[in-house]
Amino acid sequence: MKRYLYWVVCMVLLAGCGNRRPADVPTLTVTIEPLRYFTEAIAGPRYRVVSMVPEGSSPETYDPTPQQLVRLAQSAAYLQVGYIGFEQSWVKKLKANNPDLPFFDTSRGIDLIREEVAHHGHTHTGGVEPHIWNSPENVLRMADNICAALCRLDTLHAEEYRARTDSLQRMVRQTDRSIRALLPATGGSFLIYHPALSYFARDYGWRQVSIEENGKEPSPSQLQALIRLCREQKIRVIFVQQEFDVRNAQLIARELGLAVIPINPLSYHWQEEMLNVARSLTLVP
Repeated sequence: MKRYLYWVVCMVLLAGCGNRRPADVPTLTVTIEPLRYFTEAIAGPRYRVVSMVPEGSSPETYDPTPQQLVRLAQSAAYLQVGYIGFEQSWVKKLKANNPDLPFFDTSRGIDLIREEVAHHGHTHTGGVEPHIWNSPENVLRMADNICAALCRLDTLHAEEYRARTDSLQRMVRQTDRSIRALLPATGGSFLIYHPALSYFARDYGWRQVSIEENGKEPSPSQLQALIRLCREQKIRVIFVQQEFDVRNAQLIARELGLAVIPINPLSYHWQEEMLNVARSLTLVP
């Protein structure tokens, strides 16, 4: 009986050890899931990467939980997108509460779109279109910025980070080639509820038309103007996102017989989402 109990105790202890994450692996905090994907691809096993804004939540309005703020204080660094709503509201507070925590801006060096040319009447805090990750060209620069941050934090393994950055960038370039092979050469226009594809549209010569008006639901007169614009531009696709109300998109789709396509620009699975957008635009004649 004693021998049996001895083996039971050993098995329990071993099971506990197997489920335990190594205590010496530091944590990096990022703002959104696509940035977690890029950062994990470059960091490899050297860091655990966590997002402040969980998938399914809007990074324009999200407030972090007390538990997230505690975990942030224990992070090795914070990597931010650059201009997204959550960061505009919270980064100053986070820096003030964590004065020794390094912050890195992954938008450095990117050719940013200013609000007056980005959308159909849509406004973002700071006058900059923040959805920089929805562009292979931008992601190449973001990868360089992530690599530079990791090399600064951990010079000993800099060559590993550079090698993984090269691997990530090869995948991004292949994604870009696949998108260009899918899309019509003449471009076109598409409708979207929340204007998250401004950089994608710029990369591939398309026009993005937003249902939102200054971040708000459109008025009846604005809806009618949108419908007229859709007819003029021969729009065939409306993109909708899970974080936003789709009733106006469905109303326009019924009026014009358009395809309503769900997308998730905040997905961890970046390559899959970029190709999903491109395939959907092949519905445009």
